[in-house]
Amino acid sequence: MQLGIVGLGRMGGNIARRLMAHGHTVVVYDHNPEAVEQLAKQKAVPAHSLDQLVQQLQAPRAVWVMLPAGDPTESTIAALAERMQGSDIVIDGGNTFFKDDIRRAKTLHAKGIHYVDVGTSGGIWGPERGYCMMIGGEKDVVDRLDPVFEALAPGLGEVARTPHREGRDSRAEKGYIHAGGNGAGHFVKMVHNGIEYGLMQAYAEGFDILRGRKHENLPEDERFDLDLTDIAEVWRRGSVISSWLLDLTAISLAQDSELNHFEGYVQDSGEGRWTVNAAIEEAVPATVITAALYARFASRMQHDFAYRLLSAMRNQFGGHQESPIVKGTAEGKPQGPK
Repeated sequence: MQLGIVGLGRMGGNIARRLMAHGHTVVVYDHNPEAVEQLAKQKAVPAHSLDQLVQQLQAPRAVWVMLPAGDPTESTIAALAERMQGSDIVIDGGNTFFKDDIRRAKTLHAKGIHYVDVGTSGGIWGPERGYCMMIGGEKDVVDRLDPVFEALAPGLGEVARTPHREGRDSRAEKGYIHAGGNGAGHFVKMVHNGIEYGLMQAYAEGFDILRGRKHENLPEDERFDLDLTDIAEVWRRGSVISSWLLDLTAISLAQDSELNHFEGYVQDSGEGRWTVNAAIEEAVPATVITAALYARFASRMQHDFAYRLLSAMRNQFGGHQESPIVKGTAEGKPQGPK
């Protein structure tokens, strides 16, 4: 299948590579010409403008936008809408606020253009592991794009199959679902990220408690100098709390058990805030996710081991770097819902 991709950063470029590895044709565009040329060397079709991208796609076209949420995505989709035509599809695979999806879909539908929102999880490990995708849009349009989603998804792999799933949609077992109408994909991904905040915070606090057991203020016979690297490793193997996040924690601790190359300034992408806002709208007591979000705010004013571990996990799964902004300031906040 042929697909246009706009935005060739950590995620967009790797999505293009995985699709090409599965035999799909990708036409790629980015404001950075070097990113385009790198993928062209790997057999992608280069485009040096949105006009050229659209011209090189056969109708009905499909274009995947992989840009930061907010104005970059908003302006790009608006520009594509001026260049595309009826039955074409615009796909937003970034971390967009779900209510923006609903609004955009209505605007595009008035022009006969379809809109699909894809909550995409997998970070910088996607090319090897595949991407877990939560998809919103019209059923027939999502079905038309199934070859793309199947190529990007992890597939059955080695994950044990869940009993009693007979008769259910097999795509979920492969790592992607059609969650519902426009906005449903990004809504599910938003809550996914909110849960991620809570899980990460629990690991960070737990390892901080383990590390603090050697403190000189404790009775001497109650002090333990625990090896966090080995604890992370043993918990990965047969433990109830094993997970991919724990795998990444183990990698970080093996690289540097004190995590001294992290300061512990933990940014939030915005989806944790949106999840808390949704909980408020629904009167759901999201106490763990809310506390985890507030802990990230606190990390910008105080930096201890737990926050360094949060930074390390974010770096491992998403390549997120700590903000260079002066710590304790209100600058650099993620863009909230419109």
